[in-house]
Amino acid sequence: MKLFLVLAAFLSVCWAQYNPNTQPGRTSIVHLFEWRWADIAAECERYLAPNGFGGVQISPPSESVVLSNPYRPWWERYQPISYNLCSRSGTASELKDMVTRCNNVGVRIYVDAVINHMSGATAGSGTHSSCGTFFNAAARSFPSVPYSAMDFNDGKCRTYSGDIENYNDIYQVRDCRLVSLLDLALEKEYVRGKAADYLNSLIDIGVAGFRVDACKHMWPGDLNAVYSRIKPLNTKWFPSGSKAFIYQEVIDLGGEGIKASEYFGLGRVTEFKYSAKVGIVFRKWNGEKLAYLRNWGEGWAFMPSDRALVFVDNHDNQRGHGPGGDSVLTFWDSRLYKMASGFMLAHPYGVTRVMSSFRWPRYIENGKDKNDWVGPPSYSDGRTKPVPINPDSTCGDGWVCEHRWRQIKNMVMFRNVVNGQPFSNWWDNGGNQVAFGRGNKGFIVFNNDDWNLDVTLQTGLPAGLYCDVISGQEDGGRCTGSQISVEGDGRARFQISNTAEDPFIAIHVNAKL
Repeated sequence: MKLFLVLAAFLSVCWAQYNPNTQPGRTSIVHLFEWRWADIAAECERYLAPNGFGGVQISPPSESVVLSNPYRPWWERYQPISYNLCSRSGTASELKDMVTRCNNVGVRIYVDAVINHMSGATAGSGTHSSCGTFFNAAARSFPSVPYSAMDFNDGKCRTYSGDIENYNDIYQVRDCRLVSLLDLALEKEYVRGKAADYLNSLIDIGVAGFRVDACKHMWPGDLNAVYSRIKPLNTKWFPSGSKAFIYQEVIDLGGEGIKASEYFGLGRVTEFKYSAKVGIVFRKWNGEKLAYLRNWGEGWAFMPSDRALVFVDNHDNQRGHGPGGDSVLTFWDSRLYKMASGFMLAHPYGVTRVMSSFRWPRYIENGKDKNDWVGPPSYSDGRTKPVPINPDSTCGDGWVCEHRWRQIKNMVMFRNVVNGQPFSNWWDNGGNQVAFGRGNKGFIVFNNDDWNLDVTLQTGLPAGLYCDVISGQEDGGRCTGSQISVEGDGRARFQISNTAEDPFIAIHVNAKL
């Protein structure tokens, strides 16, 4: 019995790292990419909490280099020069205020944590950093941590350039520099301790977990040594003993030496195959059809659902960085993007993350976007602009705010309603018209064919009149969109034009009129 209790306790602690710590009835994360802390705090209170969002992934809060060539790119946030909590999103006090205000309304915060490396090797020397702290990249000197030359893997890497040259060599991938970024020696106790101290400083202010950047470039044993030092979550907002949710960036489309499965024992992992494949299917490339999605998930050789963090696009691949290439759907492809997002949020696989982006002036030359570096909407001095909210609830000044699109917001709520219900009542026409339910709580229908859909289907839902939450929403007992009548036997007729603005319909029991 004693052994059983010890084992049960061990398993409960391990499982905690896979649990996003969201409040009951909330399931999805939104990545408010490059938002200021003050804007995130306001968004938690006015929009995310009332609309059932579970949490927010924030951009790296640690002090980073400030770059001028190109001018203030988004990726400077991924070149830390200290673990001070000041960034172009705001000060340490603004970060703490945001975390407090979001937690107080039940919206959790997940930090994008960069612990694999520091700045680029050519970042120079001086105080050109988001807090004005001195560093010297050439000397490997980051005195605010402090890190010195002995804390990096320069002597361990065996490539001529010092950078990764062969992704099939696991030693290069984990011991050499990723695109010249100074690679920390995480096998050293001192470095592990500094990384853990940084993460714990964020736990202290109330964050619920971490998206850990560049995990493929760190040895699983080193990550485990860091994660094991992370404190339980702040008991002001979380039950005693709660563990941080961990989801790890590991790009694994197959064909390389490092596998995502090596990190399953440490936390969830970003399933990049999901993003690449869902884009191919909804674009109908390579002969793919929606009908093939019947066994979506593990049936497509994805990782186990209870280890997966999934998304239609992320801040990297929406710019052509990383895996997926042109297949990745983004806000630039709004019609298909809304459909793919609706599918993701309706389907039970994985923990879902919605993207919230900013526009940039794309300039495609020879298949590559020359402006993929452009940072967030900013003033001439580099300060990030606030996110203005328009009267119609959309965002202005270059902020896209996909999470505020009615179709995506309502599907976040759909996922909350159907959470825990089985995948059921699949139907397809053998092509690109499909439908499925989630037990007796929700039902969704897609028409991605080039002709109209008109079909009567078994929904599994109780009889009644339902509001389609894609074309509109229930508002004070009135539906602003189309209505679907479910008969006593659970069957309903669906009609979707192939030219509709949004050629899909979703109904759930909380949208019953």
